[in-house]
Amino acid sequence: MKKIITILDYGSGNILSAKQSFSKVIKTNDLDAEVNISGNPEIIKKSSHVVLPGQGAFETCINGLRNTPGMLEAINKFALEEKKPFFGICVGMQLFADNSEENGNHKGLGWISGTIKKLPSKKLKMPHMGWNTIKVLNKNIKIKPKENDYYFVHSYYFDCKNKENIIAETNYGIYFPSIINKENIYGLQFHPEKSSEQGLGIIKSFLEL
Repeated sequence: MKKIITILDYGSGNILSAKQSFSKVIKTNDLDAEVNISGNPEIIKKSSHVVLPGQGAFETCINGLRNTPGMLEAINKFALEEKKPFFGICVGMQLFADNSEENGNHKGLGWISGTIKKLPSKKLKMPHMGWNTIKVLNKNIKIKPKENDYYFVHSYYFDCKNKENIIAETNYGIYFPSIINKENIYGLQFHPEKSSEQGLGIIKSFLEL
């Protein structure tokens, strides 16, 4: 059965670069799949996989979701009820949290328990930008990340309440979760679409779910 991947369009995120990377993985691996960009709840319902990109401030992104008609209802049904593969990138991953402390206190989706907190900035440049290594803590996950360098751009991190949700971590002043997971929901703090072949490898394993 052909897989339909939808990258959510809600006014935030590197949507075009994400689409190009997913399209490249599909073409290179000759997968029976197509990828599209949409904020239409009807398209989400027909999808097999959904990707939530994110760029900028948490508040702007969560409000973008809330202000897109039917979006929250559609993704909650897709991820929580139907339990189809769902993939969050950067701030898209952070939106899974209960709340964020970025510029105030803002409620998140509440899919994975935790709080978005600011990285400690003593003697370190902010944002955390560039290539950094991940350490895989749970190798039983269905996506198979390599312990390699990936491309990060962020000043806040996901402080997970339940450590079993942390699949991989990275050090920048502190150890923070760089990959999180709960059942069918996967989140990456880094940008797989900017992370060379190892990033494309994670995208491939997600599409194979």
